[in-house]
Amino acid sequence: MFIDTHAHLFYPNFNGDLPNVIQKATDANVSKIIVPATDLSSCTQVVELTKKFPQIYGTVGIHPHDTREWDSSILKNLEELTKNNKIVAIGEIGLDYYYDFSPKDKQINAFKEQIELALKLNLPIVVHNREADDDILKILSEYSSSGLRAQLHCFNSTLSHAREFVKMGFYISFTGNITFKKADDLRKIASSISMEHLLLETDSPFMTPVPFRGKRNEPSNIPLIAQTLAELHHLTIEDVGRITTYNTFKLFGIGDKPEVSFTYKIGDSLYINVTNRCNADCFFCDHKGEAVISGYNLKMSKSDEPNVEVYINEIGNPTLYKEIVFCGYGEPTIRWDVITEVAKFVKSNGGKTRLNTNGHGNFINKRNIVSEMKGIIDTVSISLNSIDSKKYSEIMRVEEKLFFEMIDFAKQAKESVDRVILTVVDIDDADIPNAQNFVNQFGLEFRVRNYF
Repeated sequence: MFIDTHAHLFYPNFNGDLPNVIQKATDANVSKIIVPATDLSSCTQVVELTKKFPQIYGTVGIHPHDTREWDSSILKNLEELTKNNKIVAIGEIGLDYYYDFSPKDKQINAFKEQIELALKLNLPIVVHNREADDDILKILSEYSSSGLRAQLHCFNSTLSHAREFVKMGFYISFTGNITFKKADDLRKIASSISMEHLLLETDSPFMTPVPFRGKRNEPSNIPLIAQTLAELHHLTIEDVGRITTYNTFKLFGIGDKPEVSFTYKIGDSLYINVTNRCNADCFFCDHKGEAVISGYNLKMSKSDEPNVEVYINEIGNPTLYKEIVFCGYGEPTIRWDVITEVAKFVKSNGGKTRLNTNGHGNFINKRNIVSEMKGIIDTVSISLNSIDSKKYSEIMRVEEKLFFEMIDFAKQAKESVDRVILTVVDIDDADIPNAQNFVNQFGLEFRVRNYF
């Protein structure tokens, strides 16, 4: 269920106790552990651990503390160590300006050369950063178009830096530090980052989470960190485990991509994967790519789309959920006939329904389907995206006239369903205040969707 992406199990703290530590982790549903090296000696230790324990994977690299004697010839040693197929990244590498263990120029040179090695080997990097925010961002930005993949481990920087790292496609992880009493700023950052960009880590034997501060940290404490993230994101701990496990697969290649889900539970709602097909092609949508959300694989072709009976069987008792949401990675009203039948089943069995749509349903079906929602759809959530028709057209890559189709759809829906919500994605140039005023004039609800 969980993967600890950063635990230094070669430290003396674990001498003679490692089998017990790994068993405790397994008992806590931590199925895999990534052990990052910090110098050449620990690189060798990590490789041996990966051979000894099936649960352990590793990374090899030189920590900034150990770059005082950095020499480019070390790269050959690291490259040789990566031939072990359980070595999944170059790390732990980066910059540390808090301690004066290595000169800054040595740290920077070692960092850049190890990044180059990672790119050569098509491996991600695991980044250490302490009080070197601007230099870390500057250096990583230089490689932003190179295909570099990265984990910013034990994150303790700013929200603005987090946004920049996520824009570059990198992943962020927090340790037990987000459970600390005086960590409100970190928790705010963690809650502002989409779960699709987060990983789990303990940084064992350091950064022990509450309530075990002062004791040796170990991978079995991962559920405490996962629970904190679940609370911050209003998810279940199972959601956090599933999402971060898939994120680990994407970054490090550990595990397998999940099977296609026709229905998927997030929080206390059940979502219906209706279709991947869409008449729009929003630049921020991944329906043509991986089509994975919250750790669920939604990728399916038209021939894979299930019939009504499959959905009904998987829903079972609709009252077990807050609502049944017709969504997926496409435009659900393309299969309006299927939605209609499933929604009737849900309503006749005491459930609530919501339709997430781009508001083009009338255009797609070549008739007015809004009146058909009466009695079977409780809430409609419509992607507004922009209040400017030209900008809307650019964002969604559709004809400008569909902006007005969407507005008409929203106005009509107000007469057929209990709630109509217009949403905007918080991309950089989104005019949130004006969008809210625009929506308010129609007497509809407004919500901002997190982009990054």
